[in-house]
Amino acid sequence: MTENVADAGPEPENRPSRTTRSPLLIPSIALAVALVAALFFGVSWAVAANGGSAAYGAERDAALQAGTQSIINFNTLDHRDVQHGLDLWERSSTGPLHEDVVRGRQQYADSITQAKTVTKAEVLSAGLTELNERAGKARMIAVVKVTVTPDGQPPTEKRSRYQAELTREGQDWKLSVLGPVAVG
Repeated sequence: MTENVADAGPEPENRPSRTTRSPLLIPSIALAVALVAALFFGVSWAVAANGGSAAYGAERDAALQAGTQSIINFNTLDHRDVQHGLDLWERSSTGPLHEDVVRGRQQYADSITQAKTVTKAEVLSAGLTELNERAGKARMIAVVKVTVTPDGQPPTEKRSRYQAELTREGQDWKLSVLGPVAVG
């Protein structure tokens, strides 16, 4: 049996052409692509902000802040309240430096009391040169201005450069080594 193509019936007159597109199709696709991109970059940003790099940055900042404060503590003393200053030395230190502070505490107290000076430190610039989060170790350098006021005399200023090593004890960073950096 053969069918005649002409018998298939009339072709519908209102049939849309294949080349006709909705005027909203391209803007809709562009909007969908933009939303997918925004979602991708938003999720990426959230992961980065809460991931390893943010944690590393926070640890770096904590070590630098603690090291800076410890250097200030070690360069600020008042002969009228020397024990308070030496207490700060002990709380700011660990390891060999802490042992030295404890062992030489009376000698330091006697020297400062006899000198009758007040020293006040300000860190002008500081930065970490190394940070090993896993080992709980860091190294830093600092430029410190110390104002020395001998009893009954005008103050003088002295600038020094220091290098320090820090060790993490629990959540706290403490100085384990502190020494001057030679200039020149």
